Amino acid sequence: MSVFAISDLHLSINNPKPMNIFGPVWDNYLQTIENDWAEKVKDDDIVLLSGDLSWAMRLEDAVSDIGYIGALKGRKVIIRGNHDYWWKSISAVRAKLPEGTYAVQNDAVKIDNNVICGSRLWMTPEIGKAQSAEDKTIYDRELLRLAMSLENAKKLMTEGDRLFVMVHYPPFNSTFSSTVFTDKIAEYSPDAVIYGHLHGFASRVCRRMVLGGVPYYLTSCDLVGNKLVKIAD
Repeated sequence: MSVFAISDLHLSINNPKPMNIFGPVWDNYLQTIENDWAEKVKDDDIVLLSGDLSWAMRLEDAVSDIGYIGALKGRKVIIRGNHDYWWKSISAVRAKLPEGTYAVQNDAVKIDNNVICGSRLWMTPEIGKAQSAEDKTIYDRELLRLAMSLENAKKLMTEGDRLFVMVHYPPFNSTFSSTVFTDKIAEYSPDAVIYGHLHGFASRVCRRMVLGGVPYYLTSCDLVGNKLVKIAD
């Protein structure tokens, strides 16, 4: 059984949005993802999707996008991204999920010997730049939510289990320095952290890095060639 990841699909099945306005890497990107997914993923594999799943504004409008993911092979785990405005109540989201698809929001889920937890996080300030009062409030709140998620995961863990942490925002700034987010994550020694949010090769792109002994994977679909990233066998 393998674990794969990809994020930021920005689906719009019911109300198509031409993503190639953001560059040629988005030309027929969903077909590329589908083909790669079908080639790599088996029914008992896990695919982690770290946010920005759908452009929809309301849950009822996101159902087709959720169903699109649900119809693909493997067991899927999703978290909320900054553009997932349709994601209001976790209970409402879970009520719409197809079989084999799971949603994590500041908590955790266990699939076989894999424990997956996650939280959205927030923008990490650059060195020498102060946060606004509003950003600081959200940043501190997201740290608490991350800690809650990790603690939930810890309670589910048994000997031999693997731990995967999903976040949407990068948990560090463009210098890849340690932060309160990465310090908190390191306390739990996860097997991997998966994040997205970043787009375009002008951004701080590092597809895989290790910080505090923890591997971090960037999985925004356009930055990984619209192909799933293998996280673990």
